[in-house]
Amino acid sequence: MSINLDIKDLRQQINEIDKELTELFNKRMNVSLEVAKYKLENNMPILDKSRERDVLERTASFSEPDIQNYSRILYADILNLSRSYQHKIISGNSELTSKIRKTVEENPKLFPEKVNVACQGVEGAYSQHACDRIFRYPIITYYEKWRGVFEAVVSGKCDYGILPIENSTAGSVNKVYDLLKQYNCYIVRSIRLKIDHSLLAKRGTDLSGIKEIFSHEQAINQCSDFIASLKGVKVTIVKNTAAAAKMVAECERNDVAAIASSDCAELYSLDELQCAVQNVKNNYTRFICISKDLQIFPGADRSSIMMTTLHKPGALYSVLSKFNAHSINLRKLESRPLPEKDFEFMFYFDIEASVYSPDLYNLFDELYAENCNFTYFGSYSEVI
Repeated sequence: MSINLDIKDLRQQINEIDKELTELFNKRMNVSLEVAKYKLENNMPILDKSRERDVLERTASFSEPDIQNYSRILYADILNLSRSYQHKIISGNSELTSKIRKTVEENPKLFPEKVNVACQGVEGAYSQHACDRIFRYPIITYYEKWRGVFEAVVSGKCDYGILPIENSTAGSVNKVYDLLKQYNCYIVRSIRLKIDHSLLAKRGTDLSGIKEIFSHEQAINQCSDFIASLKGVKVTIVKNTAAAAKMVAECERNDVAAIASSDCAELYSLDELQCAVQNVKNNYTRFICISKDLQIFPGADRSSIMMTTLHKPGALYSVLSKFNAHSINLRKLESRPLPEKDFEFMFYFDIEASVYSPDLYNLFDELYAENCNFTYFGSYSEVI
């Protein structure tokens, strides 16, 4: 009984301290608001690194030795929140969020049905399956490379393009992210497509007679266990799984096979020697639909961005704390080293938040204001 009373007393003490802390925090943020107004009037930058270092070290010195590091963490968060609050007052709506708001208001309310769409590969490619799921009446033009899809969209030859962006086994398709940024295209919709690879060969061919397999590099990687079990079979990488099936159908040899979708068997008059040959049976690829201009349709609840952070301790933590402050969930966070710089990284973020949420706009305003290497790829919904 005495233990219960003791813990109650301790919790009551904490409640009283929390009340005092909250009152002081409110007081501090109000003073921070006055600082923001002063900076605005005197054309001063929001970030003052020397001042922040001084605050962190001074407040840590007030703490007992064994909690000084905790004090630094606490005040790093307080300074980050203060800076965010000042950004909101000084910067207002960024050029980016103004553009997003305008697009939401002016964009057509219905997703288009009959459009010209660029896909990589040939008939039977997984990108074609994704396209048929996204659009009701697509007019598809095929291109040999991903770059061709982007060029078709940017030039106006096609209204939209379909590209793979992520696989549940192989991870992100970094080249597509690079091309998104290079061509300044936007994501307008995505789809998560289950991928089942089959081994296809000319009719009458036996599995034991296969000497060479054609397929796309990612499909080869996703089926590595099955390929290894065949012993001594040569693997040849081609630009697309459907293109591999077409090559087998047109080849004069009878000892070749393709790893592609089962639909390609009927399309190219091939036999399905073995189905579901991928390593992981629950294998999915996310495809994105891109456009030249920003388009945002009703129901958009996912946004994608790419950004780099400064090469210093706590840089990523500072970014992530903004998501936490605005109660915004991350569906994806993935890092990638920058090839031209030592120990610097680029980060991909998929954000789960309605495009109508004020918190999303506040987050974008803060990220946009603080980071010049911030790229917005669009807000969209995902087809189930």
